[in-house]
Amino acid sequence: MTSFDAITLEVADLAAAERFYANAFGLGSRLRLRESQEPATGFRGFTLSLTVAQPADVDVLIGGAIDAGATVLKPAAKSMWGYGGVVRAPDGTIWKVATSQKKNTGPATGQIEDVVLLLGATDIVASKQCYLDQGFTVEKSFGRMYVQFASSGAVKLGLYRRRALAKDAGVSPEGSGSHRIVMSGPGRFVDPDGFAWASGQTAGQLGA
Repeated sequence: MTSFDAITLEVADLAAAERFYANAFGLGSRLRLRESQEPATGFRGFTLSLTVAQPADVDVLIGGAIDAGATVLKPAAKSMWGYGGVVRAPDGTIWKVATSQKKNTGPATGQIEDVVLLLGATDIVASKQCYLDQGFTVEKSFGRMYVQFASSGAVKLGLYRRRALAKDAGVSPEGSGSHRIVMSGPGRFVDPDGFAWASGQTAGQLGA
């Protein structure tokens, strides 16, 4: 099982991003930041999801993100699969906060159970094979639509068709330029859609 340890977001305004994430989510060592002026337009091809225990926790985290400066892409609401909403951070990163539960069982804690990175893949089969070649193992797979990999680290990884991922986030799938994200995991490589990975040691040197 591969360990996926942390995510480094590249942001134009490092101080502003540090303030936002400290106030919005408090992800600790799972999220790192570094300054970058690489151009990026539209959808960057990925979303980050925070899974929580109940709807009240979704509301607490989304409310905190909005107060810190996030914009709402999809208001928190019930759906067939549970309850959740989507916001865009001031640096442009798209965050989904969700739970499979539709009713609260107690007071909100705001505790995050899982951090999940979903990468928008142009060709699910090719991307899946790339990650298998890097030592990842598949936990769930739904044909050419979605793949979830097993991870012993602090972050989970999945592949989703790019257009479907953008639709789920409530944005247009069009976009170009840098993804502005680097993942810390098994080694240094770049996947078929241009998402960059660095070894744990290297990514640590890059983080904020």
